[in-house]
Amino acid sequence: MKPTLFVLAAGMGSRYGGLKQMDGLGPNGETIMDYSIYDAIKAGFGKIVFVIRTSFENDFNVAVVDKFKNLIETDIVFQEINKIPAGCTYNSEREKPWGTNHAVLMGKDVIHEPFAVINADDYYGQESFAVLADFLRSVENKKNEYCMIGYRVGNTLSESGAVSRGVCVVDENGLLKNVVERTHIEEKGGSINYLDEKGEEVNIPFNTPVSMNMWGFTPDYFEYSEIFFKKFLADEGQKLKSEFYIPLAVNNLIIQNKVTCKVLDTPSKWFGVTYADDRPQVVLKLNELVRRGIYPSKLFK
Repeated sequence: MKPTLFVLAAGMGSRYGGLKQMDGLGPNGETIMDYSIYDAIKAGFGKIVFVIRTSFENDFNVAVVDKFKNLIETDIVFQEINKIPAGCTYNSEREKPWGTNHAVLMGKDVIHEPFAVINADDYYGQESFAVLADFLRSVENKKNEYCMIGYRVGNTLSESGAVSRGVCVVDENGLLKNVVERTHIEEKGGSINYLDEKGEEVNIPFNTPVSMNMWGFTPDYFEYSEIFFKKFLADEGQKLKSEFYIPLAVNNLIIQNKVTCKVLDTPSKWFGVTYADDRPQVVLKLNELVRRGIYPSKLFK
């Protein structure tokens, strides 16, 4: 059975101000997500599942899904604020759903095989999808064996300003111990630094692995996440802006010694539009990848 790619796209409506403004950055108007799906198909993924909001289902089908439905099996699930386990409650004034791991939970009824999770609007690179697909094929019919693509921090920086990254703490076997959020990461004079809790600059090696929200899971992750989400809602459900993030759930499972999460190195350069000023650079980078023959000028004919 081929692995599934689960694309987190529920925030696209608000992030882009509507799907009609999905940014065409490639030479023929391709979005970053188009490149990810092209890479996933090439790496051997067998199905794409998108998690979106109900409010833009029709636009999403026309703008996105119709491009791929003759190339690979596709499915859509929906993330809404009221999609929570029976018996749980939340603050009625809350306006947005519960974050990335809540989005992942929406796939539990349609994904029954090892699966990858990515953001819709990040460029991850062909090597990353190949490494991820290989791992997911290796854990078919297994449980509790997860992975995360660990990008080298120096390959994830923005030329437009400082960034925040989830810095991975890894043991001697290459297994994730936890993810620590570091802020104000930037390169100065050939050295990469972040600001610690005291506001002091701390040097960080170029190859330090960081999380860019590219994960691999076996389907048991859904059951663990639902149990943890119930506890999360009991503790945090009345807060207006509490977030149920993937690293929160994975860290929790690692601490309890229930799962392992292998950190897989990739030489790929991550990029995205963190700042408005990043857009011209992303256009240049995609055009350069096309010029080098990594991608055809028109992805889907």
